[in-house]
Amino acid sequence: MAVITDNEEYIRYSILAVIWILYFWELYLSLRQRKLMQTLTSLPTSLGGLMTEELYQKARIYALDKNAYSNIHDLFATIVNTIVILTYAFYYYWQWGLMLTEFLALDTSNEIIVSACVLIIMNTVSTIIDMPFKIYNVFILEEKHGFNKQTVKFFIRDQLLKFMVGQIIGPPLLCGLVWIIKNGGDYFFFYVWIFTVAVTLFMSVVYPEVIAPLFDKYSPLPEGELKQKIEALAASLNFPLYKLYIVEGSKRSSHSNAYMYGFYKHKRIVLFDTLVKEYSQANVNPDGKGKEDYGCEVDEVLAILVHELGHWQYSHTLKGLALAQISFVMNFIPFAKLLNYQPIYTAFGFTASQPIFIGLIVVMMYILTPLNTLFGFLMTVNSRRFEFQADAFGKKLGHAAALKRALVKLHKDNLSFPLYDKLYSGWHHSHPPLLERLEALDKYD
Repeated sequence: MAVITDNEEYIRYSILAVIWILYFWELYLSLRQRKLMQTLTSLPTSLGGLMTEELYQKARIYALDKNAYSNIHDLFATIVNTIVILTYAFYYYWQWGLMLTEFLALDTSNEIIVSACVLIIMNTVSTIIDMPFKIYNVFILEEKHGFNKQTVKFFIRDQLLKFMVGQIIGPPLLCGLVWIIKNGGDYFFFYVWIFTVAVTLFMSVVYPEVIAPLFDKYSPLPEGELKQKIEALAASLNFPLYKLYIVEGSKRSSHSNAYMYGFYKHKRIVLFDTLVKEYSQANVNPDGKGKEDYGCEVDEVLAILVHELGHWQYSHTLKGLALAQISFVMNFIPFAKLLNYQPIYTAFGFTASQPIFIGLIVVMMYILTPLNTLFGFLMTVNSRRFEFQADAFGKKLGHAAALKRALVKLHKDNLSFPLYDKLYSGWHHSHPPLLERLEALDKYD
């Protein structure tokens, strides 16, 4: 273990101070939102016609339960993070990584291999620590409000599969990253950037085609009115629709969603079966009402897809990738400057070595936290702007009324609480709250 000097102590306690300042800031915002939900005990007049008193109360209780869960989980995570720093856990992770490398009869002097073993150990420990919260969230919180569709067997299989996929993908990518940093010279960050872009593009193709089907069943959308109208909509906008899927998300949860992915002329659209009324009949409505109240009609599904096509029309995904490159530069150039700065390693228990993986964690997860938090907020603000633009695109094509109905229905089906403290919403929500979107749709020319 290292002999920690005042300089290294300053680094550690400065990092801890930032962690706890951000925690209290998040807690303050969460408590503001909680107070608002506790105060609005009856259906506000602003929601008149959008939902019933009964549904409002169900959404409010669900939101309060999620808020309490989030507050406890965030406190636990911050305490664990503090313990990790104060007990020099990364130093011990590295020692355990050396032991695992030796156990596997691999070269303990090879930093790249040891880094992969350390990542496997860290993933295992974090999975075990967080598992009670996952179990509570699925089988108590979500179950209580009628959303959970997972059996214990399904949950165990799901978690094991997620863990295995993460262990198969993560360590090789880390090995490539560490190798580039070790051999890339003074401008290694340029090669890391190329590597990161290549991996991002590769995973954006591999994940939906190979990994996602491991967890949920994807089937071509059957012939019928919905498929015909989606294909006609795509053709009218020259959207290169390649495949149209419906995913059996109802075995996991009754929450609904839809998304698009793919490059150039190979675009795919994926609809959750819980989104489409025709396929959601087998689901249990979280309101306990008739099944006919659950899911969206054909014109409402089309309106949601028009919104998504608005993102494509305005190149929001490409713009998001460009912003991600800015984030990369903001992180890797400072990391390049601090890579060989010994005090950041000594502060975490390392004196005789400077493991690149540890340097990555310390610089990007801790030292650059204020910068990344600020940039994340700016990304949230920009995302909200994109959402308004996509809504405006939907109205331009004549889908405003259906889009408004779809937004309201999605909030009802998902028991989303529709009212938010402005400061809380401005900091957290990449998608504008329901009332803001409805108001904006009414104002657009």
